[in-house]
Amino acid sequence: MDKIYIAMWSGPRNISTALMRSFENRPDTVVLDEPFYGFFLKETNLNHPGKKDIISKVECDWGKIVEKISGPIPQKKNIWYQKHMAQHILNRNDISWIKKFKNCILIRHPRYVIPSYSENYPVSHKKLLGYSQQLNIIRILQDKEGITPPIFDATDIQKNPRVALKKMCISIGISFSEKMLKWPKGKRKSDGVWAKYWYENVESSSGFKPFYEKHIIIEKERRALYKECLTEYKSMYEKRVII
Repeated sequence: MDKIYIAMWSGPRNISTALMRSFENRPDTVVLDEPFYGFFLKETNLNHPGKKDIISKVECDWGKIVEKISGPIPQKKNIWYQKHMAQHILNRNDISWIKKFKNCILIRHPRYVIPSYSENYPVSHKKLLGYSQQLNIIRILQDKEGITPPIFDATDIQKNPRVALKKMCISIGISFSEKMLKWPKGKRKSDGVWAKYWYENVESSSGFKPFYEKHIIIEKERRALYKECLTEYKSMYEKRVII
């Protein structure tokens, strides 16, 4: 089997960690959790929970990170699933290395993202949420490679995880495994050092939580941000893989 590198490009609060759990439960796959997070915090100086601890414990040099994630797959596995946060890419960063990867885009409606993210950190501008960076990744792959990466919506996955994961595996070029639907509860050695600040819900999970429609009111001071993000989200949602 050919070695396969997967870059799953998400924004925050997009069920991205649950999806990482799903792939990690495959026997042929090793996962990597947000390799550019330390770099992002060091460069932006954003006061995220545990910032100093994160910066001191992970690699923060962009070039060294790229070298690592493009290198040999750990543990002699055939598939390397990498959970990437699109907002960790800064304007000056060279992302030409993504051509080596099977790139996928994971999106979620901003009505769910903005309130959830705000529980941990104030949302001051849209670049913290990754929608514009996801669109840029799509443009780069279309312009340079002539391909549009498959786009998956978090709500679609929650509503029908089996069908969604089967289609995701097809788009990547790997076989589906039933093991992707359930995983043991608890912490993981593969989780980033930031897990204690962000991963409480996923640590108590053993599968994708069912989707429940919620009545969410976006506060007045966030409505302009919401509208910007909604426009970008919709432009990707229209091109998503239909589940």
